[in-house]
Amino acid sequence: MAMILEGIRVLDLGHWLLGPGAAATLGDLGAEVIKIEDRVNGDAARGMMSAQKATTGIGGRNWFFEHCNRNKKSITLDLEKEEGKRILYSLVEKSDVVVHNKRKSVMAKLQLDYETLSKYNPRLIYAMASAFGSKGPDWDRTAYDITGQARSGMMYASGESWMPPVLTQGAPADRIGAIMTAFAIVAALLHRERTGIGQEVETSMLGSMIHLLGMHIDFNTLLGQQMTRPDRSNIPNPLWNYYKCKDDKWIMLGGIQADRHWSDICRALGLEHIEKDPRFENMAIRSQHSAECIAIMDKTFATRTRAEWLDILRNIKDLAYEAVNNFPEVLKDPQVRANDYIVDFDHPVWGKVTLAGFPMNFSRSPASVRLPGPEFGEHTEQVLNEILGYSWDDIVKLKDSEVI
Repeated sequence: MAMILEGIRVLDLGHWLLGPGAAATLGDLGAEVIKIEDRVNGDAARGMMSAQKATTGIGGRNWFFEHCNRNKKSITLDLEKEEGKRILYSLVEKSDVVVHNKRKSVMAKLQLDYETLSKYNPRLIYAMASAFGSKGPDWDRTAYDITGQARSGMMYASGESWMPPVLTQGAPADRIGAIMTAFAIVAALLHRERTGIGQEVETSMLGSMIHLLGMHIDFNTLLGQQMTRPDRSNIPNPLWNYYKCKDDKWIMLGGIQADRHWSDICRALGLEHIEKDPRFENMAIRSQHSAECIAIMDKTFATRTRAEWLDILRNIKDLAYEAVNNFPEVLKDPQVRANDYIVDFDHPVWGKVTLAGFPMNFSRSPASVRLPGPEFGEHTEQVLNEILGYSWDDIVKLKDSEVI
């Protein structure tokens, strides 16, 4: 069964997560992704340290590199040598996409910019995922996920008002940047399919984060005020809140139609005595006394375990509610598994593992995890021999001259 991007060849010249994450997404969709790594140092992600004090697994494989580089082949090249550049230019001639997240000035110095590479392949889609965009005073600054979170405003979008700015773990700025870069590449490929024209595509971590935080941005621009971080003890709608249960687990209520569900919630929680309380008569009045209502509900939820409350709330028609899951609980969620949001993978070193799957389902061309993160330079000889036609004698010479 053909995959969405089967037959598309992608050259990944990125490092860390932003660029490689975009290339991995294209690989999930069936593209052949060839990762070009520095002949000596490789992608810095291979040696990334201090991520939750857990960098390696069985066989010394780096989990972070695996996450960013599944479904890829790896070759090593010294791109500061002319022969290394010639090999890359030959690959560009036979590829559809180049993607990277390195600074524009660095790529220009290496003669790996769009102007240079498009001469070898006018149909090339050249995608650059920058930090802050290619215009403006900071077009060439270095950035990482945490500085992207800081500059975009995201650190003031989470938590409660009394908290300091909140840093979100899991590299959300890099992740959304990677997603938007992959999206842009697919859109450019569609345009090329229709017109035959290749082009340079630019995304940025900052721009992607602004898009992600679009509701905050438009709230500010259209209403002239900042969307505030609420305090859960005083949220205007007590049915749009989360509560701690007897077993220290939390449950989220999503009763946006508060008056519709108020009576049923009161009865389910055994709070019939406040159902007709004048302080809580309707949403408008209840919002004026929300702290009192939330305090009552806090005490009530603390009397039963989360599992008990989930069983009780299940009987309320059309009420949105969910367990506030930790990640081990997410992995066991039958809904997650049924939709392949978490998938099983037979890793050549780690054995049978579960990984984050792909969030889209295609009835005739499903995405999949087919390859683990590649060993350093694992496919150098294969790519040179099978794609570029180098003989084995040629490959030995390239090794001896430290080009590969």
